Amino acid sequence: MSAARLIFAAQALRGLAYGLAAVQLATLLRAEGLQAAGVGLVLAVVMAGGALASIALARWGDRFGRRRSYAVLYLALALCGSLIAVGAPVWLLSLAALSGALSVEVVESGPFTTVEQVMLDGSGVAVRGFGLYNAVAAAAGTAGALLGALPPSRSLLGAVLLAVGVAGALLALRLPASLEVASVQVYAPVRPRPVVVRLAALFAVDSMAGGFVVQAYLAYWLGVHYQADTASIGLLFAGCAVLQAASFLLAPVLAARIGLLNTMVFTHLPSNLLLIGVAFAPGFPVAALLLLARACLSSMDVPTRQAYVMAMVPPTERTTTAAITNTSRYLTRPAGPALAGLLQPLGLAWPFLIAATAKSLYDLALWRMFRRVELPSGDASRSG
Repeated sequence: MSAARLIFAAQALRGLAYGLAAVQLATLLRAEGLQAAGVGLVLAVVMAGGALASIALARWGDRFGRRRSYAVLYLALALCGSLIAVGAPVWLLSLAALSGALSVEVVESGPFTTVEQVMLDGSGVAVRGFGLYNAVAAAAGTAGALLGALPPSRSLLGAVLLAVGVAGALLALRLPASLEVASVQVYAPVRPRPVVVRLAALFAVDSMAGGFVVQAYLAYWLGVHYQADTASIGLLFAGCAVLQAASFLLAPVLAARIGLLNTMVFTHLPSNLLLIGVAFAPGFPVAALLLLARACLSSMDVPTRQAYVMAMVPPTERTTTAAITNTSRYLTRPAGPALAGLLQPLGLAWPFLIAATAKSLYDLALWRMFRRVELPSGDASRSG
């Protein structure tokens, strides 16, 4: 089996687990007696773990080994599943989540993505490959979200995370050694280029805004605001994941016509308006329709962003660049759900309004700053 297929298989398993967790994790935390602020804080810790793991990958990922790092992350996911299954205290689960292995969304952008992004690039995939990569995650997430429509269960969620963690680690060990960088490159210090720093800063703004409406918190919000049950939320998230998968496949086609940057920006802006509409929806059916419409657009920037970042720098700098840009997203993202939980008593619309406004400012700034920047590696949207 080729390296890309092994990565797609591991990612599909993880998408299944993350789809289930996105639906049920917040509900299980709520069953533990946590209020909105407590749920938001735990979700923030989960995302903080992603930031810490990405920082470690930026510094030591190539030296420790990409395949080995990938396997360790899956073993950490298995540990988190074990703790959930046995009913461990919330504080202990939060501690394990600092490994970066858990996610609060069906399609995550944490340390797993950092390693997969550079390994896929090293295996020769172009922007279409990144589109397929994310479509696989969304399709698997659909199955996970449908599984999440079952009654919330620690045993179910824990067992799935444990099994996926073990299976993912075994797949990681089968990856070829050709995905590693040469030893002479591993020890060569790589300082991020100024253009990468600017990108990372903008991604940080977008990520913090997205943190206000992560799917695990959205599941909690829909339950509180509309009294939606996990079956309804699971079906909704499954529908969103199907539309996301289609958008991942469409994004490279659109990028080939209008370019990576334009695809990132001009599909993202209208999705922000739909997010504002969710906050003022008169009932769950309308909110669900708006979220489904948003799913058609909001993630088209994901494969194009990954290809754009990889095309920005030469191969020897790509692990560091991927880690820096992904870390910037996770450094600020934990503030989102924590603040959203605190803002809820002031008005249920505030997290959505803040997220949509900040995301729109990010889109406009990204286009203004980079619309005339030439990609050193060429326009990846035209290379595959």
